[in-house]
Amino acid sequence: MDGPVVFRNSPLAVLAAIAFMVCFTPVALTVPGMTVLYLIPIAMVFWVLRLRTTVDADTIAARGTLRTQRVDWADVTALRLRTRSRISAVLNSGTELPLPAVHVRDLPVLAMMSGGRLPDPSAEAGAPERTESERTESEHTESEPSGAGPGPTAPDPTAPATPATPAPPESPEE
Repeated sequence: MDGPVVFRNSPLAVLAAIAFMVCFTPVALTVPGMTVLYLIPIAMVFWVLRLRTTVDADTIAARGTLRTQRVDWADVTALRLRTRSRISAVLNSGTELPLPAVHVRDLPVLAMMSGGRLPDPSAEAGAPERTESERTESEHTESEPSGAGPGPTAPDPTAPATPATPAPPESPEE
């Protein structure tokens, strides 16, 4: 990608703030002094529009509610998964930099923008997964020594257990 990538919160959150404003209106206009309730949706709009993470080939800029922090990619050692699929950058100093509006689904874009400094997790996930029969076939061919014929084998602990057959009901003796 040529320019910076900006990760933002969903603009639908602004609609939620407008809905709060509409709901507050009857109370704010009828009760004296309650116009202060309009500060809640205004703060929500400010928060939604302010929080963002901007990533380019050289730096990461995490813009929080009150401050912006920029770090070079050279200072980032890893990414850490935080609560609710949020991501933070682990810096050389051991501190973490929360990346607002960046989610797990955005990791491939971060890896691409890092210029190879971070591994792409989708490359590993894109490998085709083997089916159960392919796994057991490869395990059997790998575990058999060459030149050994068929012989008694121990039961496979990973194989599903066969259900036990119930005993026939006993008939009452007359």
